[in-house]
Amino acid sequence: MQWTDDGIVLGVKRHGETSVILELMTLERGRHLGLVRGGAGTRLRGVLQPGNLLRATWRARLDEHLGHYAVEGLNLRAAGFLGAAHAVHGVTHVAELCRLLAEREPHAQVFAALQAILDDIDEPLTAATSIARFELQLLAELGFGLDLDSCAATGATADLAYVSPRSGRAVSRAGGEEYRDKLLRLPEFLHADGEQMPVAADLADAFTLTGFFLDRHAFAPRGLELPASRGRFLAAVMRALPGEISAA
Repeated sequence: MQWTDDGIVLGVKRHGETSVILELMTLERGRHLGLVRGGAGTRLRGVLQPGNLLRATWRARLDEHLGHYAVEGLNLRAAGFLGAAHAVHGVTHVAELCRLLAEREPHAQVFAALQAILDDIDEPLTAATSIARFELQLLAELGFGLDLDSCAATGATADLAYVSPRSGRAVSRAGGEEYRDKLLRLPEFLHADGEQMPVAADLADAFTLTGFFLDRHAFAPRGLELPASRGRFLAAVMRALPGEISAA
């Protein structure tokens, strides 16, 4: 068995004295692991950093085997993350999100979204906006997508301001006024047509919203808590935002 695909490094785990098990999010084959001989050495250490884009060739005698990777770097952007705390934590967090997906199942849209996040992760506001949307996307990929297109109470498609924690459906400002203390706030930038960039309060509301449903549907059923990297990422973003955005 052999194939070649592009893959984004999610992580590595030491295996023996010189090898590592490399975890990639590949374009055509989803999350896929393989052994890299010599991966713990200095020649490959910089190549196998989380966030880097590689060309990987996987070989195994049988498809169900772990197999071996031969890799070459295509975009070794991870070195640029080290100067920004939000980027380091952000890469760790999106890798944790990708691990919610079953191995060897294709998720081309997840790969594309991950690429877009990593291309702009040096800009904290853009990174936080993209990762909040990525969390929504992961919920949908896992079968727990939120319905943010119309109001659950009135059917209206305008002025959607809340999300029901029970149904995961949007609620308009008018339809949710009476119950607003029991609803989750829906920032405009998370709408299907929301194009404006958020301020700090919007980001906080967005991560509260996505975190509620990720915890309920993805992490708690596995006996896990929301990743610590998630909170560290958001805290680092808030520290890095320009004053007028963080104070808005």
